[in-house]
Amino acid sequence: MGQQQNKTQARLDKLSLALDSGTMVEVSRMLDGLRPADIAHLLESSPPRERHILWRLIDVDREAEILPELSYELQQHFLLQMDAQEVASITEGLEDDDTADILQHLPERITREVLDSMDHQDRARIEQVLHYPDDTAGGLMNTDTITIRARLTLEVVMRYLRRHTEIPAMTDNLIVVNRSDQFIGLLPLRTLLVSDPTATVREMMSTDVEAIPATMPDDEVARLFERHDWVSAPVVDDSGKLLGRITIDDVVDVIREDADHSFMSMAGLGEDEDTFAPAMKAAPRRAMWLGVNLITAFIAATFINMFQGTIEKVVALAVLMPIVASMGGIAGTQTLTVLVRGIALGQISKNNRNWLLHREVVIGLLNGLLWAAVVAVSASLWFEDWRIGGIIAAAMMINLLTAAVAGTVIPLLLKRMQVDPALAGGVVLTTVTDVVGFVSFLGLATVVYA
Repeated sequence: MGQQQNKTQARLDKLSLALDSGTMVEVSRMLDGLRPADIAHLLESSPPRERHILWRLIDVDREAEILPELSYELQQHFLLQMDAQEVASITEGLEDDDTADILQHLPERITREVLDSMDHQDRARIEQVLHYPDDTAGGLMNTDTITIRARLTLEVVMRYLRRHTEIPAMTDNLIVVNRSDQFIGLLPLRTLLVSDPTATVREMMSTDVEAIPATMPDDEVARLFERHDWVSAPVVDDSGKLLGRITIDDVVDVIREDADHSFMSMAGLGEDEDTFAPAMKAAPRRAMWLGVNLITAFIAATFINMFQGTIEKVVALAVLMPIVASMGGIAGTQTLTVLVRGIALGQISKNNRNWLLHREVVIGLLNGLLWAAVVAVSASLWFEDWRIGGIIAAAMMINLLTAAVAGTVIPLLLKRMQVDPALAGGVVLTTVTDVVGFVSFLGLATVVYA
C-alpha cells in the first residue's frame, strides 16, 4: 500500500511540474493515465488558476467519474459553470446517491431542469433519494438492489443472477422481500455459492439482521457499520418497504466528513473549507468567528477592569494572571475533547454522565494540587512574596476544577439545545475558564492585599 501511494504521489508531482512548465499536451496525456480519485486530489491541491486549466484539460467523458470524488464546494464551483443539459449528461452514469448529492447543492431551477430531462424511471429513483436529507440513511442509499423471494430455490436464484450482465458493486447479500416489497431477510452470496441448489431461500436466508430506517442519521448508520463490519445494508421506510441499500464506500465518506467537521469546527470553519480558496472568499468566513471570539475577549476584559486598582498596586499580578487562565483553558479543552468524541461515538448517555463528571473533577483536583504547588513555589521565589504564591495556587485550583465541570457540562448542554458542541463548545469553555481564572485570582488578591 505504501509503495502504491508513493507511485501515485510521484505521478502527481510529475504532472504538477509539467503544468508549471506549460506543456499542456503532456499534462493532458498524464491526466488520462490517472484514476478519478487522483485527479480529484490534484484539483483540490491546486490554486484557482491551475485548477481551472486542469479542469479544461479533463476529457468530458471523465467528468462524471471525477465530480463525486471532489468536495461539495469544488463540485458546486464546477457545476455552476454548466447548464442543465451538461449536468444531466454528467449524472447519467452516477449512482443515485451521488446524483442526489450533486443536485442538492445546485439551484432549484437547474435541479428541476435536470430531473425533467430524465426518463420517468430514473427521475422516480432520484426523487426518492432526494426526498430524504443528505445526512440520513435515505440520503445515503442507492436504489441498485437485487431482490429475491423466499419461496425460490437457490438454483433458480443462480439462474436469475446469470441473466445479469453485471451485479451492483459491493453486493455481498441478496435482499429477500415479500410480495409487498417489504424486507424480510438477507441471503449472503457465500451461502448461495456453497449450499445445496435444491434448498429454498427461506431455509438459507438470515433473518436476524434489521434493516436501517431511512430517517436514521448518517452518524448512527456509520456506527452500525463499524460495529457489525457490514459491507452493505438494506434501507426501509416506516412500513418496512425496501427502498435501497447503503454500501461501505458511502459510510467511509460519512466517517471522513464527520472527522473533518469535528476538526474544522474547533476553528469555526466548515468541513468543506477549500484549502486553496481565494483570499477574498475565505476571509469573510473567518471574520465572523473572529468577531465571536472578540466579543468573548471583551467579556473577560470587563472582569479584569473591575480589579484595575488591585493590579496597579501589585504589578506582579499582571505578570502571573495569564498563567491561571491558560492552565484552565488547556485542562478544559482536554475534557471537552474527550466529551465531544464520546458524543460523536454515541458512548455517552444518562447512565454514565454523572460518572464522567465525577472522574473529570477528580482529574482536575489531582492536577490542580500538583501544578498549584509548583506554581506557588515558583511565584513566591520569583517575587519574594509567599502571599502571591498562595493566591495563585488557590486560583489555579478553582479554575482547574471549574474547567473540569465546564468541559463536561457544556457539550452536554449544547447537545441538548441542538447546537454542535464541536463548533460552539470551545468558545463557551474559553470564556468560562478565562472569566473564572481572572476573577478568582484578582478577587483573592484584592482580599489579601486590602
